[in-house]
Amino acid sequence: MNPIQKVQQELDQIERQVALIEANAGQNDGTRKQLDKLQERVQILREEMKGLQTAWQKTELARHPQRPQTLDYIERLFTDFSEIHGDRSFGDDAAVICGMARFHGEEVLVIGTQKGRDMKQRVYRNFGTPHPEGYRKAIRIMQVAEKFRRPIFTLVDTDGAYPGIHAEERGQAEAIAYNLREMARLEVPIIATVIGVGGSGGALAIAVADRVLMMENSIYSVISPEGCAAIMWRDATKKELAAEAMRITATDLSELGCIDDIVPEPEGGAHRDYEAAANLLDVSLQKHFAELKKMPLPELLSSRYDKFRTMAQYFKTE
Repeated sequence: MNPIQKVQQELDQIERQVALIEANAGQNDGTRKQLDKLQERVQILREEMKGLQTAWQKTELARHPQRPQTLDYIERLFTDFSEIHGDRSFGDDAAVICGMARFHGEEVLVIGTQKGRDMKQRVYRNFGTPHPEGYRKAIRIMQVAEKFRRPIFTLVDTDGAYPGIHAEERGQAEAIAYNLREMARLEVPIIATVIGVGGSGGALAIAVADRVLMMENSIYSVISPEGCAAIMWRDATKKELAAEAMRITATDLSELGCIDDIVPEPEGGAHRDYEAAANLLDVSLQKHFAELKKMPLPELLSSRYDKFRTMAQYFKTE
């Protein structure tokens, strides 16, 4: 058992003990003192867990099946959401959700990838891996938003674009490349947030933004740790080593200058408290939205272009 599993086991035991005491004991002084001590220990253990988390453990949190998804955040952060369907060319992709909404009273566009909860939803949403028509739908509606001067918010949670033969036949690579180019020059503020897994070009196709945020326990990478391990070491079991080497966590990417802000999560992860996770994201979105609204359009576009052009550039010095 690794250190974090030991801490988690003790934490679970104490939380069960707290729940049992609260359910069965009266509220006398002795009980309150006992609960206070247990709550202090819970707080200490949660802080220990934060320090012990490796890149692979963050990956597992980012993939947690109960982690809040795009529709969960839309329900809590936006009002008057009205979904828009179809790419006006082939069909509608349920893996990509698009719609007009209001954010604190301001009219905006919201786009996100949705994985689904149970098996029926996951099949319907194609496990959150979009086809070309999903990306074409997204950029079509972004251009409508630009026409009506509506800022764009995107929520990213996908393992990547769907790699199937039919997606390739319908121009998957071209659809992604087109989105990258068009998003780089849209004349409205864009804020992208990685809420779970940001996988490869499938994530980047809706994440070329003025501000790129990441939830504390999310990951963002060009390939999965398992895929990287299989390529580099011919051994997918080296996924933990790959996760560390790839620097895919929010902290790593912030240090590399690839993202603009890290959104904190409730203790234990966003899956433990949807409301708290949404409130924390709301604070961050409001802050960056207020900053972007003050920027003149030429400065906004120039800053967005430079942001992505300067990523991954390294210079040797004497």
